[in-house]
Amino acid sequence: MRIIKVLTVFGTRPEAVKMASIVKALDKNEQIDHKICVTAQHRDMLDQVLDIFDIKPDYDLNIFEHGQTLTQVTNRSLKGLEDVILKEKPDVLLVQGDTTTVFAGALAAFYHKVKIGHVEAGLRSGDLYSPYPEEANRKLTGVLADYHFAPTQKNKENLLKEGYDEKKIYITGNTCIDALFEVICDEYKFEDDILNNLDYKNKKIILITAHRRENIGEPMHNIFSAVKDIVLENDDVEVVFPIHLNPKVREIAKIYLEDLERVHLIEPLDYKPFANLISKCYMVVTDSGGIQEEAPSLGKPVLVVRNETERPEGILAGTAKLSGICKEDIYKDMSLLINDEDAYNMMANAVNPYGDGKSAERIVDIIIKSFE
Repeated sequence: MRIIKVLTVFGTRPEAVKMASIVKALDKNEQIDHKICVTAQHRDMLDQVLDIFDIKPDYDLNIFEHGQTLTQVTNRSLKGLEDVILKEKPDVLLVQGDTTTVFAGALAAFYHKVKIGHVEAGLRSGDLYSPYPEEANRKLTGVLADYHFAPTQKNKENLLKEGYDEKKIYITGNTCIDALFEVICDEYKFEDDILNNLDYKNKKIILITAHRRENIGEPMHNIFSAVKDIVLENDDVEVVFPIHLNPKVREIAKIYLEDLERVHLIEPLDYKPFANLISKCYMVVTDSGGIQEEAPSLGKPVLVVRNETERPEGILAGTAKLSGICKEDIYKDMSLLINDEDAYNMMANAVNPYGDGKSAERIVDIIIKSFE
């Protein structure tokens, strides 16, 4: 039996969440010699997820520095990963998603002629600068990849349009669904009493997340202004906003939301409580990417406060709506879901297009079969 050496590389909280099920599937397979390297592009948020899923990296590059630039992240990741690759000599290096760690990991593997597996391949917004730098990272990684693990048929079609070999594209579903199903608990208790004391049955609890670089400025003013009007006009609405650590985001949010009685500005949540908060809330308003996949899996409508999305499947399926960044549009879409039960149920009951929780198993099987 051929033993296949696999090195998984990730550096941020979202990557760790989506790689957790793959890590477990690789670790338990007797045909795989598996090692884990984290760049720690993020530090505290990454460590939270490592603890939740009991992941113990074999290598930790610990590159995080306050105020780091994309160039610095790329340089430090490349150098550290080169040392790991030279030592481990993997057959396959796996990366996930669209971060700078992903691109650096793929480039380091390419320089040493190591096969590259790109988990969550083929997502496209169509705008190289939105999301920035994620859209470019994802496309650049695709150029180098030997395995394109596409979550959906639409992702596969994106890759085919760009000229990729169909034999190297595999539809697997999204591993975020694997992770989500593992941590959701109906009887979950939060550490924060604010969250435990919310009336999820009788109130419409709206979860807000906002952090995109391209939304900082007028778009974010529009988002928070619309949320404020919704709260003031609807007595049965409460808002929870795990407010991003970026001081610019906090500054804008506080202008509109800090003094509102039914708005709870809380510190960022670890993955497990955040996932369970999605499960309990009424709906989600977000500029995030992953939540567009997670919330529909739990039957929660999603309003995407961006002008475009690299996850159009949710829009097409009716689980999410692209609300844009104009105050009037955001306000209108929120009002509709709050006040029109039929519109709400249509989104909440739409079929989730992102997977069945078995993506990791498929990915490991594909890697093994490719070496037979």
